[in-house]
Amino acid sequence: MRALHFATRLAGTDGVSLEATKVARVLTDWGFERQDVAGEVETPGAIRVPEMHFEHPTARALGARAFGTHDADPTLLQDLEHARRQLRDQLLPITLEAKPDLLVVQNAWAIPMQLPLAAALADVVHETGIPTLSHEHDYAWERDRFADTLIPDWIDTYFPWDGVNVRHLAINTPAAEALQAHRELHATVTPNVMDFGAIAPTPEEEATMRQRVRDALHLEADQRLILQPTRVVPRKGIHLAIELLARLDDPRNVLVISHAAGDEGHETLDELLAQAARHGVDVRYVPEMFAPQRDATHFALEDAYLAADFVTYPSLYEGFGNALLETLAYRRAALVNRYPVYVRDIAPTGLHFVEIDGAVTDEAVATVRDLLDDPIARARTAQHNHDIAARHFGMGALREALRGPLQSLGVLP
Repeated sequence: MRALHFATRLAGTDGVSLEATKVARVLTDWGFERQDVAGEVETPGAIRVPEMHFEHPTARALGARAFGTHDADPTLLQDLEHARRQLRDQLLPITLEAKPDLLVVQNAWAIPMQLPLAAALADVVHETGIPTLSHEHDYAWERDRFADTLIPDWIDTYFPWDGVNVRHLAINTPAAEALQAHRELHATVTPNVMDFGAIAPTPEEEATMRQRVRDALHLEADQRLILQPTRVVPRKGIHLAIELLARLDDPRNVLVISHAAGDEGHETLDELLAQAARHGVDVRYVPEMFAPQRDATHFALEDAYLAADFVTYPSLYEGFGNALLETLAYRRAALVNRYPVYVRDIAPTGLHFVEIDGAVTDEAVATVRDLLDDPIARARTAQHNHDIAARHFGMGALREALRGPLQSLGVLP
């Protein structure tokens, strides 16, 4: 059997690509050979179609015309249809030649960054009748920049597109409920997961890497590494992590930010560094130290977790929370802000975090202080969380979430 995976991009470490790989692994266990078709690809045997990428000039130009303007554009729909036909004429022969038993559309029917691709994929699925999973990571209504559009009917039709041979997968309960409210479509909640069994460094490996990272950061023996494992953007709530350290008022605590600011976050980074300076908080912004994979000049992101004494995750909003899953997998205690998906899908499993609800409290400060002063309590908490998360957010959970939709499509017994 073969599964053909469609997306704008299936490469690198973005959330869609990472979760697509996990879905593909589960499908492989059930006997489906993986083949990717996307604008950017990296797997063996993948087919690259540059026009599928969300950064392709045609997609970018059409998106710029469709959103954020009130000016009439009488040729927009005509141009969208032309681009749709061109993509359909590329993708339909690829599909027919591959003879897949299953199609998996990764987010191309969810967020409207590639307008003609969504319609072209709808054509392919409709014309072939092949059973299809639509894995939807974020929807148009979740982003303000897609609220004002000249093509509401196109958005309502294709984001997401539905058909008798399509089953929808949403990554969290609020998203599934919103899909029902906006489009009257049912989605199976399919959480982001980690392969907890694959993350098991020996105590010697962990100790060695911990020391190497600490040496690179020039930390003294008594200093504690508090890890903020996110990009620097406003919704990550990093100002709350800085406030926490300010209120702990302990010069041994060092906040290490492992990810880059990026195009969205330079102003935010400046504001955070100014906040830290005002309150005497030692912040190390070191994205250049870490890469997806360890190499001669970079540590891997996992090395940051291995070196961490504690993790801060004060996000205001997350689609799910992959960095939180990484924290669980690497057995680290953490502070978490109660963002909506955490409240609905993560907290009820019985995990033990230091919780805040939009503001750092005296109770949270005291609890974090106690954990930092008690390595045994931190390790006990982290192991408790790891064991629960392995059951609820491991590969087995993804397998069970996918089973029902695939059975209803007739591709699993």
